[in-house]
Amino acid sequence: MADKLIIFDTTLRDGEQSPGASMTRDEKLRIARQLERLRVDVIEAGFAASSNGDFEAVQAIANTIKDSTICSLSRANDRDIARAAEALKGANSGRIHTFIATSPLHMEKKLRMTPDQVFEQAKQSVRFARNLVGDIEFSPEDGYRSDMDFLCRVIEAVIAEGASTINVPDTVGYAVPELYGQFIKTLRERIPNSDKAVWSVHCHNDLGMAVANSLAGVKIGGARQVECTINGLGERAGNCSLEEVVMAVKTRRDYFGLDLGIDTQHILATSRMVSQTTGFVVQPNKAVVGANAFAHASGIHQDGVLKARDTYEIMRAEDVGWTTNKIVLGKLSGRNAFKQRLEDLGVSLESETELNSAFARFKELADRKSEIFDEDILALVSDESVSADKEQFGFVSLSQHSETGERPQASVVFTMGGKEVHGSSDGNGPVDASLKAIESHAKSGAEMVLYSVNAISGSTESQGEVTVRLQNSGRVVNGVGSDPDIVVASAKAYLSALNKLQSKSDRVAAQG
Repeated sequence: MADKLIIFDTTLRDGEQSPGASMTRDEKLRIARQLERLRVDVIEAGFAASSNGDFEAVQAIANTIKDSTICSLSRANDRDIARAAEALKGANSGRIHTFIATSPLHMEKKLRMTPDQVFEQAKQSVRFARNLVGDIEFSPEDGYRSDMDFLCRVIEAVIAEGASTINVPDTVGYAVPELYGQFIKTLRERIPNSDKAVWSVHCHNDLGMAVANSLAGVKIGGARQVECTINGLGERAGNCSLEEVVMAVKTRRDYFGLDLGIDTQHILATSRMVSQTTGFVVQPNKAVVGANAFAHASGIHQDGVLKARDTYEIMRAEDVGWTTNKIVLGKLSGRNAFKQRLEDLGVSLESETELNSAFARFKELADRKSEIFDEDILALVSDESVSADKEQFGFVSLSQHSETGERPQASVVFTMGGKEVHGSSDGNGPVDASLKAIESHAKSGAEMVLYSVNAISGSTESQGEVTVRLQNSGRVVNGVGSDPDIVVASAKAYLSALNKLQSKSDRVAAQG
């Protein structure tokens, strides 16, 4: 029997730390359901102690997901750990992931603690957590830049206290594969009770080597858990990409000799759900899930693939879900077909009212667009979840006029605090005019730091998906809007971002 590689997904926690990528409770729950469908072993649902919103999200996921272990991050203190345990009460299988920094730089500059103080706190936190939950993971933050002797001392102690998983993070993406793999191997060889825990790797992508480092930690170091995110989402340059690790291990089973529990046919749907929820677009040449991942432009390549697919394809597109993204619905499709397709996509609407509202929006879209793709449905439901929240700002209608040689004009009707307002402005283009019309009443004072347009599917008839990133008083938020009219999509995205700026949920920077 081959060993099993445990896939620990932290999209909902570490991935969410990307500027502007924070999600609502319902968005997190929807993605958690899709991760369960993907058969992820461990879902790190959030950081329960960081805010009431995150506590509620972890709690909702723990109460809903049955087939994956649900994990909450916590700092190495009793308050965080107790809060995590409370959020996980309803879980079939719950895990507390506690951490404290162990590198000289972090201990001195960030924690302002001596190594002995860190050692004692690590021990005590694991002991306390072990009395609340049976499954405890410990991470020495900035582990790769820690002193080897001290790290061995800390890890040996926390295993003795009951930590069943030891994660060694490359928190700042400093590692190189061979050295990182050897680092894990040395730790396992030097620590007497290392065999009492599963060893895990958590690598950041600052130098573009997160996947390579993680796989080296598995192959050279003997780690049997990889911490990763969908699409490599994460702060700075991101985290280790789940889809790349999974398909590397699956495709090169001859080399890694490891089994996986992942149902790879759900990879693409999960990737697109995360992308549309967070507004972080997947680059076309992204491995496995990019639009060009299985495209062949070279005549020589095309000829080879037509004669025998394995001449240029090392994995099948359908194995990661590409062939399931067919045209599925149109304007003649009924409510039951729509509901079934939502279920196939892992989307669950909580009430008949929400379903009826989403179906009405689907019919409206189908009248404007003859072919409805899975991506259209996910975007539609994402818009629906935002509108259902009765937020501060809501889109009503838009008209704009532009012609060559004339300055474009736009008029936008939107709700603000439950009342309709009418804004008008000119601008450098119809999008600029529309957003200025909104801002003339919203008066947010926010700075736009990103405006991005992405076609949801592959024709000129496709919906446009717009991401707007705003920054104000240190807060960075993403708003996402979709519509066949790109100007309308832009207005929706701007209003979505304004709604997020209104949210006061506090976040606590966590271990990478």
